[in-house]
Amino acid sequence: MNQVQPDSAEQLCDAIADAKRDGVRVEIRGGGSKARIGAPREARIVRTTGLSGVVAYDPAELVLTVRAGTPLAEVEALVAAERQMLAFEPFDHGPLFGAPAGAATIGGVIAAGVAGSGRVTAGSARDHLLGFTAVSGRSEVFVAGGKVVKNVTGFDLSKLVTGSWGRLVALTELTLKVLPRPRVSATLRLDGLGPAASCTAMMRALGSHAEVSAAARHPDGPTLFRVAGFEPSVVARCALLSQMLREFGPLQRLEEDMANALWRQAGTGSDLDGAMLWCIHVGPRRAPEVAARLASHARRVALDWGGGRIWASLDDPVVPVRSIARAAGGEALLLRAPDAVRATIPAQHPRAPGVAALEARVRRAFDPDGVFETGRFLDEEPAHAD
Repeated sequence: MNQVQPDSAEQLCDAIADAKRDGVRVEIRGGGSKARIGAPREARIVRTTGLSGVVAYDPAELVLTVRAGTPLAEVEALVAAERQMLAFEPFDHGPLFGAPAGAATIGGVIAAGVAGSGRVTAGSARDHLLGFTAVSGRSEVFVAGGKVVKNVTGFDLSKLVTGSWGRLVALTELTLKVLPRPRVSATLRLDGLGPAASCTAMMRALGSHAEVSAAARHPDGPTLFRVAGFEPSVVARCALLSQMLREFGPLQRLEEDMANALWRQAGTGSDLDGAMLWCIHVGPRRAPEVAARLASHARRVALDWGGGRIWASLDDPVVPVRSIARAAGGEALLLRAPDAVRATIPAQHPRAPGVAALEARVRRAFDPDGVFETGRFLDEEPAHAD
């Protein structure tokens, strides 16, 4: 189907109204870095890349307002110049599909609820979105939240739209809380641990006075711990961590470039090949159980969020990944797969009937005509879960 690229909220309203009049569905798309997540579908593409640019940035108040189609890389470069950061560490999904990095937009990141390794201590994308402007499926512009940190009254729509994947609204403008970038960030590496011992070490570290900001197990085996802050504090906490984990082996402090590369791979799944890539969320104590059950099937497995997020690459679509996740009280998101598999296995973990019904009612409140319902997530009709 054709594509349109509005450059204002008013033009976006017109694009949605035109789609309703023409009887076609609309897919809101930024740079397209996540376009291959979900089933193949036919829809009119409405690109948000025309809605780009910084509206306001007040480093002293730690608040940034930016248009939704602004590239994520530009946003990160802007705040980095002020020694600040997006604390939830969003990333670009493009490399998961063999595409060059740089296509992701800040609106797409929020719409998909993307967060990296820092999410385990700094919070998720929804915790850092203060307010937004958007267009609903009714082709109406509305504003929610605000542009200061303490401004939430009534229902917090910012948390509702984060992770809604463009099924509720088309975002046009976002106000985000940013945080100071740590003066020093040290990564300690621990080798020789299997998934079970690695999870034990990560949980011990994250629950300690060492104030570890991230913990992950790289797909090639090393367990990583990040300690950030002022240099004297970092040195003292690294020493404390080494003492606390001495039974697991010696900790090695890595050079910054090597550490950044390892975190990028462990925290995004970008280094895992294979026809299919799954992202499994589970309680960290159950992660070893899930990893063990996947061991004979998966090509490679990585652990992030102290074991709370598992990346697994596989070639066989018959492996019951969802059943394995469900048995451990978790859920699984299918990120990458051949078209034939994507057409039959839902990308998102199937909801319980009551939750699915509630979600459908919420979507209808924002989009009564179903203009954003493209069939991407295969939940408008039954589809098998494994």
